[in-house]
Formats: sequence, structure tokens, C-alpha cells
Amino acid sequence: MFKGQSGLGKSTLVNTLFKSQVSRKSSGWNREEKIPKTVEIKAIGHVIEEGGVKMKLTVIDTPGFGDQINNENCWEPIEKYINEQYEKFLKEEVNIARKKRIPDTRVHCCLYFISPTGHSLRPLDLEFMKHLSKVVNIIPVIAKADTMTLEEKTEFKQRVRKELEVNGIEFYPQKEFDEDLEDKTENDKIRQESMPFAVVGSDKEYQVNGKRVLGRKTPWGIIEVENLNHCEFALLRDFVIRTHLQDLKEVTHNIHYETYRAKRLNDNGGLPP
Repeated sequence: MFKGQSGLGKSTLVNTLFKSQVSRKSSGWNREEKIPKTVEIKAIGHVIEEGGVKMKLTVIDTPGFGDQINNENCWEPIEKYINEQYEKFLKEEVNIARKKRIPDTRVHCCLYFISPTGHSLRPLDLEFMKHLSKVVNIIPVIAKADTMTLEEKTEFKQRVRKELEVNGIEFYPQKEFDEDLEDKTENDKIRQESMPFAVVGSDKEYQVNGKRVLGRKTPWGIIEVENLNHCEFALLRDFVIRTHLQDLKEVTHNIHYETYRAKRLNDNGGLPP
């Protein structure tokens, strides 16, 4: 799921994800097709292919927020959507004639877009993440990171991490779910250096040194989306689609879904109606 205020390029990043190297052969994505400006919660299925292995990925694009006069409780529709997916899964699970494989529409990861202000996080962002982090794996992302210098980026990342900690907002990978020392070492590095991922999205291709690359053209040159010297898009993509994909699903199932399930069964004295 992609979430954040309007104008941060969430839909562009979705397009970038499906045109990047991991999935140039994607059979579920028309190269010219653009995701329209999002006005409702929309789940779009894609097939991506990597190393000959096909994977079905569902992307949930959500309306931007922050332009409304009253933003009170604006996280509620998103929280409701996430819980509805848990409810669907729960109903299948307790069904006497349950399917061999329960269709899984649960949200395993929410990329939360932060504006590249260099200042503090907005109270609305903190409030949103506080609510969502209780029901879904949150991965904070600094959008349009090419508007900041390297020093500004490093300082802003530190500030965001500090503010999340002070406000008791847990982001993925959560410390208490590291299973062994190897996990802890790898995840500590991600938590202390990479988070929040500073990314640039673009679905346009340019010629650079004889190669076609995804990038953004600026007066001083091309920002290459998949070049780690330019931005962390490739790191984020690998983190979500390669290295931590299975773990994201496990944390959703064992922690977030179990919390929802226990509460529902407790409230209901047993089974969902």
C-alpha cells in the first residue's frame, strides 16, 4: 500500500516500480499505461518476473490527504480497509468448508511517503503513522529526495528516525521481531542507515552512456532512479520485493493479523458472524 499527502508522487513511484529492472518483462503492466490521480482506494494486480520466477503483486494506491480543510481522523478509511482484509481472511479461516488456500488480500506493507521538507514531520503524518503502525507494517519513504542535498538528506533521515522513536511509532523491521543475531545485525543497519528510504520516482527513460535508464531530467543532468549514488529506489525495491518479502508476510500473519483475530474472537465470544 502507498500512503501520504497529495503531490508526493506516489502513483509515479508505483509506475517506476513496475518499469524497473526487476520487472521489465512484466506481463501485467502496459508500459504506456499511467496510474490516474487517485481519488479512491484502488487495488491493482500486477505480475512481475525476476529470474524466471513470476510473482503476483497487488498494489493499493490510496487518495492523497492533507488538502482537505478538516483532516481529522483521515486515517480511518485506510485503517478500515486494512481491517476489512483481515476480516475476510478470518471468515475464510473459521469456515467449516474452508478452501485449501485462503485468498490473501491482507496488506503486508504500507509505504508511507514523507515530504522532503528537511524540517520536522507534520503532526498529521505522526498521527497517521501512529494509527497505521498498529495494524500494518509501515516503511517510511522520503519522496522527491532529489530536492535535497546529501547533507540535508542525512540530517533529515536522522530527524525522522528520532521523531518516530520519541512518538513511539514502530516501523518495519520492528526490533522485537528480529529472530536471530544475523537478522538483528542486518536489520539494525537498515534501521540506522537506510530508513527512511530517500527515493526519486520516474517512469521516463533517457539515454545515459549508451544505456536506456529510468530517470528525471534536471537542468544539471539526469537523476538515474536505479543508480544508488543518485537515490535509494533500488534499495527500497529490493527490500520490499526480494530480501524482506517473506518476512513482511510473516510479521503481518503472526503479529498484525493475530492481534486483529484475537480481538475479534474475544469481542464476539468466538466466531465472526
